[in-house]
Amino acid sequence: MEQTKILLVAVNAKYIHSNPGVHSLKKYCAMQDAELAEHVDIAGYTINQSLESILADLYQRKPDVIGISCYIWNIATVGRLLPEIAKILPNARLWLGGPEVTYNPEEVMEKYPMLTGVFIGEGEGAFYQVADYYVNKKGDLHDIKSIYYDGRCIGIQALDTLDELPFLYKNLEEFENRIIYYETSRGCPYRCTYCLSSVDQKVRLRSMELVEKELQFFLDHKVPQVKFVDRTFNCNHKHAMAIWRYIKEHDNGVTNFHFEVAADIMTQEELDLLVTMRPGAVQLEIGVQSTNPDTIREIRRVMNIDKVASCVKRIHDAGNIHAHLDLIAGLPYEDYATFGRSFDDVYRMEPEQLQLGFLKVLKGAYINEAKEQYGIVCTDEPPYEVLFTSWLSFEDVLQLKKIEEMVELYYNSNQYRHILKVLLESFERPFVMYEALAAFYEREGYFVNQPARMYRYQVLLKFAMETAPQKEDLWRELFTYDAYLRENLKARPDFAKDLSAYRDSLRRLGNANKGNHIEVFSYPIWTMDEGCSLDKLKKMEKEQFVCFHYEERSPLTREARVELVEDLDCL
Repeated sequence: MEQTKILLVAVNAKYIHSNPGVHSLKKYCAMQDAELAEHVDIAGYTINQSLESILADLYQRKPDVIGISCYIWNIATVGRLLPEIAKILPNARLWLGGPEVTYNPEEVMEKYPMLTGVFIGEGEGAFYQVADYYVNKKGDLHDIKSIYYDGRCIGIQALDTLDELPFLYKNLEEFENRIIYYETSRGCPYRCTYCLSSVDQKVRLRSMELVEKELQFFLDHKVPQVKFVDRTFNCNHKHAMAIWRYIKEHDNGVTNFHFEVAADIMTQEELDLLVTMRPGAVQLEIGVQSTNPDTIREIRRVMNIDKVASCVKRIHDAGNIHAHLDLIAGLPYEDYATFGRSFDDVYRMEPEQLQLGFLKVLKGAYINEAKEQYGIVCTDEPPYEVLFTSWLSFEDVLQLKKIEEMVELYYNSNQYRHILKVLLESFERPFVMYEALAAFYEREGYFVNQPARMYRYQVLLKFAMETAPQKEDLWRELFTYDAYLRENLKARPDFAKDLSAYRDSLRRLGNANKGNHIEVFSYPIWTMDEGCSLDKLKKMEKEQFVCFHYEERSPLTREARVELVEDLDCL
């Protein structure tokens, strides 16, 4: 008699992504019944693969039961796969699970009649029981909670404690070249109307005894990065402090830990600890979303923007933590003008990354229920992104999309840091500068014919020259400085000055020190990193040699270490 085969399917956005959900289901099964887990396998694909290749692989595996994990980024692919799977594997039982199908299972079952059922919410317990039913013929599907089956759901089940969850990474070979996601809490105490995390306001924590062992595993194996998926990681001060303290005390000099935090609830004790971390050991993602008081109140956030700014400044001044700040366009009471002010507020906090996102009207989130009240119209297809609202027109959204692209290319790339600071002097506000840059791109046709990475310097230089032509000498040095700060260029850019007068000295130094580059500057651009005001950026009486050390890079920005060379001939 052939054994029952159950296949859990992950369709990821990119190859480097992993799906901790399906691994958690299988490993939870193994904790309950090792023999049962032998019947469960995992298949991983990406949305960029052809349907034919995915179908071919599924067919060759010959599963009896297929469970597919569904999110906004893969549901369109899953929807195209389901009818074809039903054709090539007509006897297989098809199940879906995940946030994209949890909140409307009746609609999902009606849309895809080939389905047997849908997992609702947290899946570990329900999947174990369903697997036990198929493999060992135990129980009845009608009696299992957290599934929608035969037209109904009899209730919801959830783990009492996260200590019941398995650790996913004992075999790191399964996750080679993939992002490592790690979970120490579920739920969120806040009620943000656009977020699915607010649905489960009960926060459950994994015990520190287990967390410390698992953190040590990552540290011992020198995992490059661990991304915590906990929502509002620091909502429990004691839990957050214990983890951050352990990371600091056991730092291996390599591993980076990524956390999503609320800056306005961050305590002085937390900040005092974080700013002592090794540069690059920790990075923080901070969801600001908006600084408009009416918007914040309407989306049920409680946020002290002054405290957020103070917290981010403390982190920025310490210079050891990569800070990523988020904004969301399309929220209630946020029009184009107020969003511009929110942008300015966050930009002036000087995060390493500024994510300008657009509202996703998610199934299950309160804002989806209230979208008519707010005049929110979004795309019918995932990711259900806002098209316009009562406050923000479609034309406004299109304009913000262009500004978003400018921010991604020029700010978030960290390749034009000094240039942008000086360029901002010519504009009333940061938002106005990016509006002007977007208009320049539109006029020159660069949104259609996008410039290659190195040519973007030439494009931005043209914009800078149009903006402040009297600063031509300074612009050329700023562009040279920023270009060589990131990369030891093989081809010398057109905007860099002629160094032929220094050729012999530079050649001697270059031959003796591989991985370095020497430039000559008339402006003290490096003083901008020392907190000097931009009005100090005057031409010096004597030119200064600067050495860029590419083997010594900042763990935050990947910029080369800069050294002033006082006497080139003596090196």
